[in-house]
Amino acid sequence: MAVAAVSDTAGILRTQAAKARLALLLLAGGLCVAFLLSIGIGAVAISPLQVLSIFLDRLGLGWLSSHESMQETVLLAIRLPRACLAVLVGAALAVAGASLQGLFSNPLADPGLIGVSTGAALGAAVVIVLGGTLSLGVYAGLLDLLLPLAAFGGGLLTTLLVYRIASREGRTEVATMLLAGIAFNAIAAAAIGLLIFLSDDQALRDLNFWLLGSLGGVTWDRLLVAAPLMLLPALALPLLARPLNGLLLGETEALHLGFDVERVKRLAILLTALAVGASVALTGVIGFVGLVVPHLVRLTLGPDHRLLLPASALLGAILLLLADLLARTVVLPAELPIGILTSCVGGPFFLWLLLRRRGLGLW
Repeated sequence: MAVAAVSDTAGILRTQAAKARLALLLLAGGLCVAFLLSIGIGAVAISPLQVLSIFLDRLGLGWLSSHESMQETVLLAIRLPRACLAVLVGAALAVAGASLQGLFSNPLADPGLIGVSTGAALGAAVVIVLGGTLSLGVYAGLLDLLLPLAAFGGGLLTTLLVYRIASREGRTEVATMLLAGIAFNAIAAAAIGLLIFLSDDQALRDLNFWLLGSLGGVTWDRLLVAAPLMLLPALALPLLARPLNGLLLGETEALHLGFDVERVKRLAILLTALAVGASVALTGVIGFVGLVVPHLVRLTLGPDHRLLLPASALLGAILLLLADLLARTVVLPAELPIGILTSCVGGPFFLWLLLRRRGLGLW
């Protein structure tokens, strides 16, 4: 009987591992398709064969060329860095959201809860609104650099303050952290409202568009500077999968299993702040990705963070690529802020989650 039980358990584990590999392969394939669609569809159409032709031309195989020079310029200077940014931001936000949901043992948790998104938005708003008033010759040339730096610094500072308030005698109280995050969100929102009141027409347009989120205007130089700040958390947070699984049982049980709970909390919060702060610094505020994506993966593949975190990264990248594609094409020749699209999906989804958790219907 014991041998049969062990054999059955081993069979179940092999089946689960096979399903996990298949899910990741499907998501990776979906990411490749979404990436090709993102770089190919737009005002200037570029087919997959022409994309291949452009890359081969760059490798010195120009005799295989089947594209126009305009297509090459659009692909390499505009769409390719934008698609790479969508992959990085989508993966970073989704992994950050999945990690916070595991840390707080709450599927409704979101990176915005601890104030990092609003803090980053406040930092950027200060530069956008006051930059024109304070600008000098040297400062004006640094404005493009100061905007992402201010956003990243604002998000990181807010997170550190929230963490400091919630920490006592070497322990971090999750409930206090959430309440402190709500308070800082309110303070930052009020400060942003004041800056909006003080802004002129140009600053108001820039500020509103940035607060609604956009992947436009990214360059290879800006992307290469910020990419490590998003890539590091996206790769490091999945390494916390086992202790996050332990925290699902409760902090006491996780301690008994041998995990350093406080160290896990510190690492998860720091990496989350890094991921979200860097993302907001380049794209503005893009809401609900960190909430919707992990929950969809959890509903489909289960709560095991060893699969949940990498699957969330892939699905987050896919979702943001498709959302950016719609933002660029639905109102051509204009561009719709991507935060509007994610909020249109995320808002109703969040309400559905609340109703589902309470076991209620609309009628």
